[in-house]
Amino acid sequence: MVVATLEMIKFEHTLFALPFAFIGALLASGGLPAAWQAGWIVVAMVGARSAAMTFNRLADMHYDKANPRTRARALPQGAVSVRFAAVFTVMMAVMFVFAAWQLNPLCFYLSFPALAVLFFYSYTKRFTTWSHLVLGFAIGCAPLAAWLAIRGEFDWAPVLLCGAVMFWVAGFDVIYSLQDAEFDRKAKLFSLPSRIGTAPALRVSEIFHAATVVLLFATALLTGLGWIAYAGIAIVAAILFWEHRIVKPHDLSRVNVAFFNLNGYISILLLLTFATDILIR
Repeated sequence: MVVATLEMIKFEHTLFALPFAFIGALLASGGLPAAWQAGWIVVAMVGARSAAMTFNRLADMHYDKANPRTRARALPQGAVSVRFAAVFTVMMAVMFVFAAWQLNPLCFYLSFPALAVLFFYSYTKRFTTWSHLVLGFAIGCAPLAAWLAIRGEFDWAPVLLCGAVMFWVAGFDVIYSLQDAEFDRKAKLFSLPSRIGTAPALRVSEIFHAATVVLLFATALLTGLGWIAYAGIAIVAAILFWEHRIVKPHDLSRVNVAFFNLNGYISILLLLTFATDILIR
């Protein structure tokens, strides 16, 4: 059951959001946050992501059963029951809200609309081609939420970083959805590749990733970061460029390499370079 649950929520994908939450916390603190703050931020992240992912699996279960690529997932296969998934979703949502309450009142009040956004994403592909941006925004809130956990107030720096993550996630989600373009057309779903075609969708993904690089530079500039952070951003730009070279309209064989490997490197690289820059100042 534990293995099936971890597969259901794709726990390893936490790698995409958690490093950016740490970056937001580091920027807000101007160094290392207090241990109790870091701990509750991790609890909140795990709770929010687990609740959102399980809810998404429940909402999409009938599509997952029909899609050859996804029919082996835990819920369609019966490795995890619908009742267990529903209870697990509620438990993780409560854990998220409780962690937010432990951080500060603003985080507590915002935890409810945050959950609404996370759950709303699961239905967006049914009516809009821009579901990729909704997913990006949901994950992009991680650094903004971590900033609020430390400072308890909004600022432009975490908003820019939120935008950078939003476009980054949206860009690689478009690439990932190329695998399901034909199924989405038949199921009348609105993923970008299914609506405008593979080549145009890849061009939109490139625009999203260009926006990511611009917003990362703007974040570094606004927060007064140094050459280490800029070097990290430059390497990220090179990785994104390479990502778009290995996925081509007529050859999708390396989509998983682009999605899992390269984007995992990006989040860790940015955390290491931003953290180093912040901590040596």
